[in-house]
Amino acid sequence: MIDDLDRALIVATQGGLPLVPRPYQLIAEQLGLSADEVMRRFKALLETGIIRRIGVVPNHYAIGWTANGMTVWDVADDKVDALGERIGQLDFVTHCYRRPRALPAWPYNLFAMVHGASREECTAKADEIRALLGADCRASDIIYSTKILKKTGLRLGS
Repeated sequence: MIDDLDRALIVATQGGLPLVPRPYQLIAEQLGLSADEVMRRFKALLETGIIRRIGVVPNHYAIGWTANGMTVWDVADDKVDALGERIGQLDFVTHCYRRPRALPAWPYNLFAMVHGASREECTAKADEIRALLGADCRASDIIYSTKILKKTGLRLGS
């Protein structure tokens, strides 16, 4: 569980850290805390899994990655977790997860998002995933984004 200060910290930063030389100091001043307390609380939130990470999330459209392909894979259910772990380690995979099949129309149970400057680049990345899967890949496809519908994570109310 989180207390009122943790909640305030999450709300204050859920849109991103301030782009200043000392972001934790600025947040601390806004919340009436010390920068050390802000960092201690962030560390505890990370260790307990309440927040997953603190990191930079570039706008991939702004840096030229306009092709976004969700690669989908049909692999044996008893191998999907291990294969997903391997695919998720690839530096060009931004999201990787298991999803239930919707047979007979949808045989895919492993999803991995890739980005590129073109569909050809995404296809080349999918080919690398296919090579990693080898004979464990029974079928695959790539679904391309056509527009952005939402680009935010969960937001807590204040």
